[in-house]
Amino acid sequence: MVEHTEGYEVKGLAWPGRVRNYDANSQMPTGRHNGRSIFYVFGRYPADLEPYPDHGGGRQYPVIDLVMCHGSFLNADHGYVHKNKSVKGFGTYGDVLIRDRKMYVAPTPFALTEGTTGLMTLIVPEEMRAPGGFQCVGHLSRTEAAQLVIAYRFDLRTNELAAERVPNPHAAAEHRFAAYRLDSQAGKPVTMSTQDRSRA
Repeated sequence: MVEHTEGYEVKGLAWPGRVRNYDANSQMPTGRHNGRSIFYVFGRYPADLEPYPDHGGGRQYPVIDLVMCHGSFLNADHGYVHKNKSVKGFGTYGDVLIRDRKMYVAPTPFALTEGTTGLMTLIVPEEMRAPGGFQCVGHLSRTEAAQLVIAYRFDLRTNELAAERVPNPHAAAEHRFAAYRLDSQAGKPVTMSTQDRSRA
């Protein structure tokens, strides 16, 4: 048996449509999980085109562009462990259970960068080197926020959700990445988007 040291999660995004963020159901994006490097593959397909049949009887969608990025580009914290919890005793008779099933909404590489439209791009931590046949088309960095959310409280009487924050001990720390593309593709530069909040 071959030990696989990488994991992949694929996200299809209709374009035009919701392409700036995506729902990460019950799992925060991360670059490491169970000892594996995790990559996220984002492909955009035209929302206004009908899928066309393939020879196997299925349906295919043309891909406009594709970004494969290391999970650390989306979230550099590898220590958080997601758990679903529940609270008993809710309701008039005290026999209703409230299940706290978290959903995380994270930005996509299409929101964080510029220069990826219509092309295939690989984004990895700077220390990772692409193999032969790839050209470097950009150096990217993300800056850690000044504060971290460590807890939240939901008031069932007012439907208000409040976050508890603490100073980030690594505030302003930079995480550096490199963008690559196949030599056979255009060398269009990739940069961080001016709308990326982590740079503010």
